[in-house]
Amino acid sequence: MMRSDFFRGGRLATVAKGLLACVLSAVGIAFGPLAHADSYPARPVKLISPYGAGGSNDTSARVLADALSQKYGQQFVVENRPGAGTRVANELVAHAAPDGYTLLWAAAPFAINTAAGLKQRYDIAKDFKPIGPRVVGPVFLIVNAASPARTLADFVKLAREKKDGITFASPGIGSGPHLTGELFAAQAGFKALTVHYKGDATAYTELLAGRVDATLTAITTALPFIKAGKLRVLAVASEQRSPVYPDAPSFAEQGHAGVVGYGWFGLVAPAGTPDAIVRQLNRDAGAVFADPAIRARLHGLGLQPEPIGSAAFGQFIDGEVRKWGELIRRTGLVLE
Repeated sequence: MMRSDFFRGGRLATVAKGLLACVLSAVGIAFGPLAHADSYPARPVKLISPYGAGGSNDTSARVLADALSQKYGQQFVVENRPGAGTRVANELVAHAAPDGYTLLWAAAPFAINTAAGLKQRYDIAKDFKPIGPRVVGPVFLIVNAASPARTLADFVKLAREKKDGITFASPGIGSGPHLTGELFAAQAGFKALTVHYKGDATAYTELLAGRVDATLTAITTALPFIKAGKLRVLAVASEQRSPVYPDAPSFAEQGHAGVVGYGWFGLVAPAGTPDAIVRQLNRDAGAVFADPAIRARLHGLGLQPEPIGSAAFGQFIDGEVRKWGELIRRTGLVLE
């Protein structure tokens, strides 16, 4: 057969088509996950909040959801699933399909419950993949303006002199503020009697009424009373001063460097969620919380947005489990 007959017979075309199909197949295998990530999200995404509507977790979740909805043109819908110290929401997401369409706006008890050894039908190390970023709710040591304590040193002296213990109002057992108060008492060497309430507002009502000595919790609800001279801020339990209320010196500045604790929230997905989707969400959620207007809005709500990478967020959660686990074992603290 002559060369021209080969072309006219279509044999070369058939071979070429076969080779092209093989190449396209190989490209599809190599770039399939990337193409999937580029098309994400293709339908609405559920963002699960472990608390009821109106609190700082729910509010910050909705700020994030609204911004991502606008960016992607797909709805990010916040679903409130409160209960069992956040375990109801955590369990729901742990057992969800790992496709990026069910996410958790995790909160501090995500780590604290594990540190306390509470019964839960999931393993945070095996059933979840951290995404980040995080939003921190700094906690402030606040007393009634009638208190003789005008500095942290005054407060520690007063607390040590109270043989029956100094009373703290807490927004809830097992919360970040609750354990931060326990950490403060253990490190400063005084007895603390913690009284648990349902949220910050009730805790401050009791403090204003003089029925407790102090509270160590979020500051937002207290700000009008601080400005009116009815409450006094002594310290913030962050690594450094907080932009939420920069007038408050840190515990470290006042000789108690080990007292660090806060409420926090962050984006988490079921284990097995594709890495490309995790990177995309971390990048885009981080951009939301880096936006100056959104940062200013959250600061006004008593929250600090902190864009960090997924690996760093995972390390932070591991550190929280270790820190609070050590405190719980050392003090014999029992959480429900």
